[in-house]
Amino acid sequence: MEIVLAMPSNIRALFGKRIRELRLKRKFSQEKLSELAGLHPTYISNIENGKRNIGIEIAVKLARALNVDVGQLFKGVH
Repeated sequence: MEIVLAMPSNIRALFGKRIRELRLKRKFSQEKLSELAGLHPTYISNIENGKRNIGIEIAVKLARALNVDVGQLFKGVH
């Protein structure tokens, strides 16, 4: 049985899509999310567009700003 792993860029794209989904569900602009998370708006845009590979500290900041558990950020990212 062959195991196929997603390419990092695909994972980043799926993660970014999930962040955008959670942000829009809360009716936050990228600017509002960046303010709540203490991140630059361009950084949020790069995450949502799959251009950024984030670390755990940024994931925690995003989760807190979006009022979700960190695990919820990864729902559907596989």
